Amino acid sequence: MAPPPFKRRRGAPKSSTGGLITTMIALLVGAGFVFLLAIVLLASRLGEVEEGGSTTTTTTTIMEVPGDTTTIMEVPGDLGSKMIGRGDGDGNGDRGGKLRPPSRLSFPHLPPHLMAEEMYGDGIISDLLDGTDPTIAGLVATMQRFLSKLRLFLVASRDAPTPEIVIRGYFDLVDEYLKPLESTYRNKRVFPMREDDSIFMSLGAYRDHLLGETLRQAYGNAHDPDLLFVGAVVQNCFGIETTCRTGVEVKGMDANGNPITKVSDRPPDVNGIEEFCTDPNFSRHCVDGRIRVLYVNETESNGPTTARYLASRLWGGETHYMQSDSHLRFAPDWDRKYKEELRLAKSYPKAVLSTYPTGFKDGDPPYMGGTMSPRLCTCEFSEGGGRHKMLRINTGHDCKGEQDVPTQIAYIAAGFFFVRSEFLVDVPFDPYLPWVFMGEEIALSLRAWTHGWDVYAPRKDWIAHQYRPGKLGLPKFWENTARVFGGRGGFDNELQRVAIERIKHMVGYEGSDMDSLEKLGCDFLLKDLEHYGPGKVRTVRAFLEHTKIDMKTEKCGWIDWCNDCTLP
Repeated sequence: MAPPPFKRRRGAPKSSTGGLITTMIALLVGAGFVFLLAIVLLASRLGEVEEGGSTTTTTTTIMEVPGDTTTIMEVPGDLGSKMIGRGDGDGNGDRGGKLRPPSRLSFPHLPPHLMAEEMYGDGIISDLLDGTDPTIAGLVATMQRFLSKLRLFLVASRDAPTPEIVIRGYFDLVDEYLKPLESTYRNKRVFPMREDDSIFMSLGAYRDHLLGETLRQAYGNAHDPDLLFVGAVVQNCFGIETTCRTGVEVKGMDANGNPITKVSDRPPDVNGIEEFCTDPNFSRHCVDGRIRVLYVNETESNGPTTARYLASRLWGGETHYMQSDSHLRFAPDWDRKYKEELRLAKSYPKAVLSTYPTGFKDGDPPYMGGTMSPRLCTCEFSEGGGRHKMLRINTGHDCKGEQDVPTQIAYIAAGFFFVRSEFLVDVPFDPYLPWVFMGEEIALSLRAWTHGWDVYAPRKDWIAHQYRPGKLGLPKFWENTARVFGGRGGFDNELQRVAIERIKHMVGYEGSDMDSLEKLGCDFLLKDLEHYGPGKVRTVRAFLEHTKIDMKTEKCGWIDWCNDCTLP
């Protein structure tokens, strides 16, 4: 279903109805316009431009824009079809060459930074926010509005004296631009949920050179690729008003054996979406509307929690929800196997599959799956700079022997979980967690369990993950944060120190209670926590007992049922 047509601009003249002569003139003018339009469309099909002896096809894209005008855009090759994003977003796209605005469940994935509101008017936002006609285009437009204002805010906050000032200002932006969306769809879905066994894969990709290959692997090895839909938040350095930089690269060792590091200028990042969508083996998935993308400039990126929130808002009614990182390999039939495994869980449909997947390195042979899936059964209160004693999840014992069904584990990994999409209503992603890295997983685990969802380890892995030690020199979002705030060393840690008080309060840390936060002037960090905090099916105290976490001594105990694989 396409967004509704634009209303006539206020003050625009109405068509005349008086007089035979006026009517005849109007008919002649109308006929002439139709004739000219037909010529333009015919030229768009047949037009070819000679360039250096080669022939390049051009596509004329006719787009309706606000103000009762028609904009005709000529773009080379098949880019016109990419911009229009033909297809219903249900995998049954019209590839017969019919050009039209995005359907209800799709928005152009290329080129980057197409502004939805400029293309289709602010009506797509108002129709979304009043609940009358939600579309992916409206969701993208809403998030683009937020990101545009965030960019201006970050420029103005470059020299902000305290992290509290920055985060309070960020919360104000969320209140103005994202909270109306959250309020409209509180405790309900944006789109009807389809029972067609489809999968929505949420990808928060930060300057990831493996994004394109991850998509090729996912679709190339899927049993039902036409039932796989992707919502990608591509956080790249596009070279727009900024010089792209590498991560901290190790260039050698000094005389004392210490690493010599360097950060260098580099070209703009590769766009993995473009790599995938221009691959003739996979481009049909883009044409048919299975790839939904929100592009974010690196300078506006503030960590995985925000990226995962934004990606969750690209969900279009698919049956299953899968959150993963964007540097993966996939085994054959991975999608069918995870769906079958989920249904075997005793708590299904309120069951979550999660693990830290098997690792792979560049040069490894194709991943065929079937390796033992690590079980998330231990935790620790982390020490060291920037960690602030935040609970950190880790693996425990593997099960002995073969199991007939998956068994429960204690925690959810943010880098991979697989669940039915009702999860999004029960445990909506939190828009008030900027600049957070540590703490994402304990918050997700606690919220899911207290809302009545049980967590299971799949018995076997069917995806593999590239784990990335610092020596690889890949860019990290906190390096960008330091640059955004004037190169102040440690300011990224200060932002996280303040932001994670929201999670610490939820879990029950001493010194993070309401009274303590009020004394610090940080009680604003608990905004709307009743919607993004623990559930009411089970208590936080029960979760801490379930996972053997002692908040007084700040110790994690041994979880017998998890490490022994005995809780179905």
